[in-house]
Amino acid sequence: MRPFTYERVDSATAAIAAFGAGAVGAASERQYLAGGTTLIDLMKLDVMRPQTVIDINALDRTALGRVETNDQGLRLGALAHMSEVADHPVIKRDYPMIAQSLELAASPQIRNMATLGGNVLQRTRCPYFRDVSYAECNKRIPGSGCAALDGFNRSHAVLGVSDACIATYPGDFGQALIALDAMVELRGRNGDRKLPFGALHRPPGGNPEIETALLPGEIITGFAIAAAPWLRRSLYLKIRDRQSYEFALASAAIALDMGKNQIVQEVRIALGGVASVPWRARSAERALQGRRLNEQTARAAADTAFADANPHEHNLFKVGLGKRTLVRALLQAATMEL
Repeated sequence: MRPFTYERVDSATAAIAAFGAGAVGAASERQYLAGGTTLIDLMKLDVMRPQTVIDINALDRTALGRVETNDQGLRLGALAHMSEVADHPVIKRDYPMIAQSLELAASPQIRNMATLGGNVLQRTRCPYFRDVSYAECNKRIPGSGCAALDGFNRSHAVLGVSDACIATYPGDFGQALIALDAMVELRGRNGDRKLPFGALHRPPGGNPEIETALLPGEIITGFAIAAAPWLRRSLYLKIRDRQSYEFALASAAIALDMGKNQIVQEVRIALGGVASVPWRARSAERALQGRRLNEQTARAAADTAFADANPHEHNLFKVGLGKRTLVRALLQAATMEL
């Protein structure tokens, strides 16, 4: 790990001032530190090299760490820890997808440290990104190429990729947020603003080093989810190489509102482990709208969800696995007892 300056701030205003107007993302000379479960790891690997680390853990946890539930919906403070949200009784009952996406992520120790805001900003686990001995990584060195294209790409994305990058977004919680139309609350130099969670992450395109829509110094302060009839019939299904402490090969976040005779009134679908960003499968949602949910219609929706998949040599299996995961999740959601 390289030498760096450590600053501890006690307000969002002080944090934003300390960050200044520099670059955003990995290239920034300044980085915020909350749980540190991604940043410190990447600093040790020499992937991220901030000159200044700004500790924001002393920010007002009364607001930024609060979990609020009411008839209008749910608000999650960005400094709330993954474990406390996953264990919250109201969230487990009324927002099971959120609780499951957090509980199935990482180890208990990491969940006790990691914050919600940091979790959605975690960076890819692509081995070519995390190993600086590889010179070709457009996320780490813009314009250098993508070693994964012709390398070992079993864990890489098949949706939302480009010729510049096929790295997979590794998070679970992000799939729940995009499926439930969450809003992200931000605070920056120009005040507060809100952004649909689906607009927070940027697909790689020709600039995979630009991963989010955050402005210089902006802090995520919370997430808001509006009340909706599909929230309680929701789940997160995660398929991985082993049952614990492993990232998804494929996952599905499903929220479902059904009428009589298993007719789909509304459905929300997000896919994880297979895409470059948190991935909303809107084409699959449209395929199910107003139809009876059964294995046949679920399979048709899954085929639609992966119609534009772009697999490579070692991750071709993800197309079939992703479809089976989505079908299983849909049918499982349909049988939930409310």
